[in-house]
Amino acid sequence: MDPLDAGAGSILRQPKAVWATAGASVVAFMGIGLVDPILPSIAQGLRATPSQVSLLFTSYFLITAVAMLLTGFVSSRIGGKKTLLLGLAFVILFAGLAGTSDTVGQLVGFRAGWGLGNALFVSTALAVIVGAAAGGSAAAILLYESALGLGMACGPLLGAVLGDISWRYPFFGTATLMAIGFLCITVFLKEQPKPARKTSVLDPLKALGHGGLASAAVSAFFYNYTFFTVLAFTPFVLDMTPYRSGAVFFAWGVLLAVFSVLVAPRMQERFGSLKVLGGSLVLLAADVLVLGYGGHTAAIVCTILSGAFIGVNNTVYTELALGVSDAPRPVASAGYNFVRWFAAAAAPYFAPKIEEWTDIHIPFVVAAVTALLGAVVVVVRRRALTHEAVELAPRHAAEDGVTVFAN
Repeated sequence: MDPLDAGAGSILRQPKAVWATAGASVVAFMGIGLVDPILPSIAQGLRATPSQVSLLFTSYFLITAVAMLLTGFVSSRIGGKKTLLLGLAFVILFAGLAGTSDTVGQLVGFRAGWGLGNALFVSTALAVIVGAAAGGSAAAILLYESALGLGMACGPLLGAVLGDISWRYPFFGTATLMAIGFLCITVFLKEQPKPARKTSVLDPLKALGHGGLASAAVSAFFYNYTFFTVLAFTPFVLDMTPYRSGAVFFAWGVLLAVFSVLVAPRMQERFGSLKVLGGSLVLLAADVLVLGYGGHTAAIVCTILSGAFIGVNNTVYTELALGVSDAPRPVASAGYNFVRWFAAAAAPYFAPKIEEWTDIHIPFVVAAVTALLGAVVVVVRRRALTHEAVELAPRHAAEDGVTVFAN
């Protein structure tokens, strides 16, 4: 989809229900990178090691991965609005409890509950926005992608501002913002029609029997390991104050948003999705190697620059996952996410462990290798990944009312 096709006017002139859902989506995506700038502060405040604190990401994404099998099952039975509100209620509860934690074990457990709520909310948000939006599906998708990018950029910034006061405040701040989103959606959003067909918990696993979808999921698994090594382990390498670390990851998030929404579609149109994805993965591998072996300034620059490659990869992987399978797209995306989010759970745990076993450089070597493995899968399985529906994926995604969680 050309990001300009929707037109600025149609994007801005939306019903209150759309803005309420999009605003809550921004906060939901903020929750992914919120803890980045305060990881060292949490470690100090709870007297925990980096590997223990990194479990905040592991528990969050492990639950998210499993929840991907449940989101379609739930939303196809209780409807979109109730699924959104259920997800928000979980986030409000567990984000608030996270701020009261006295041990790292408590914090990790509450973060897991947060992940369940976020999965329920974000996996349903695009369907709701499309159903309520004015200006067609293209405007709705662009609005959703913009919310994603804004949330990924602002999460670290909010974490830095509030975390400079206390590491607990970002969790209380998220709970407060989500409570506002809960009230807005309750008031402004009408109930969405339920899907004609109810989704089984096993349907996403069955969809992975399709070679193209399985190939996209495996490649994305390797890529996500690299992505979340950067997101969860780099703050310990930078060793900066919450404000400075937040500024670095804010710039990272801005590049991610710009390249995801504006640059990636144009590159795909000119070079083709698979060439763009393969090239971006190779460049990401080179970037994380320099991040690991360069000086402090190089680490800052490469952290920010990685946002550009991650933004491109997110967009292309989303379209591949939605376009290559012959399964219904809600089912295909759930199976795809089930596989790839396990890497997001693994990387934050293994990266600091690898540092303990070896040295601070080796986690980035492993991350570079996994990015290259993702590119190898794309090259080897290019025929399975080539499908005419790839070019139509964004439109089909809107028609089916499905999104790929957090791109």
